[in-house]
Amino acid sequence: MRIWGKILGFLFGLMLSKNIVGALLGAWLGHLFDRGRGFDFNAMSGNEEDDVSRQATFFYSTFSIMGHVAKAKGQVTSHEIAFASAYMDKLGLTSQLRKQAQDAFREGKSEAFPLKDRLIKFKRIMGNRQDLLLMFLEIQIQVAFSDGELDKEERAVLHTIAKYLGYSARELDNLLEMIIASASFHQQSGSSGRQQSSQTSGQQLNNAYKVLGVEASTPMPAIKKAYKKLMSQHHPDKLIAKGLPPEMMETAKQKTQDIQAAYDLISKQVK
Repeated sequence: MRIWGKILGFLFGLMLSKNIVGALLGAWLGHLFDRGRGFDFNAMSGNEEDDVSRQATFFYSTFSIMGHVAKAKGQVTSHEIAFASAYMDKLGLTSQLRKQAQDAFREGKSEAFPLKDRLIKFKRIMGNRQDLLLMFLEIQIQVAFSDGELDKEERAVLHTIAKYLGYSARELDNLLEMIIASASFHQQSGSSGRQQSSQTSGQQLNNAYKVLGVEASTPMPAIKKAYKKLMSQHHPDKLIAKGLPPEMMETAKQKTQDIQAAYDLISKQVK
């Protein structure tokens, strides 16, 4: 597979434009060169997307929409800033990529940020890759809930994002419950080395069911089915193959670890 056109195009685009959009265009032109093709208006207008353009779009959109969600209440709080900074740290971004993420975050905070237009373009470029859309929405929910609360302005923005990504209000509400429970479960799991009260253990088990999106009364075969579906949706290698930027693999890994831990806890209790 020829890739030097993409690499050189991306680097030249980045040097000339100083932003990911220019780099993306450069990579796309390099992609056309690699394939020995001429300029195709349909391809340039986004009807065809390759891995490079999809990953760049996911990366930039994640942080720009993140900035918009953080500004939902009218002012970005220290919690949202801390979450965005910690998220960049967790991804281990290079100085250049971190700058691009910060630029995107600032753009999302601007009053004139075209949220709906960006979501429409993002959805088109991601295509029918539902796993990527789910990961993207989950990240935005985590931003909104970074201060431990979810007010009506943040909820309204999340509903707009979900709508343009193809999720119903009910699906978003179910996902919200799963994400909130997952945050609590992850925190409780991190303290599992310390002695826990029976009440804390009961809360952890309750959160484990919510992480998998099932009820405590759900039969074990159905729980196992839900577990396998979630593991498949968040499998890092599958997401990378579909267009998740490699830098964001750690997010998928943590999610699968929480899903696995929740299933293991439930399995032990059922036995």
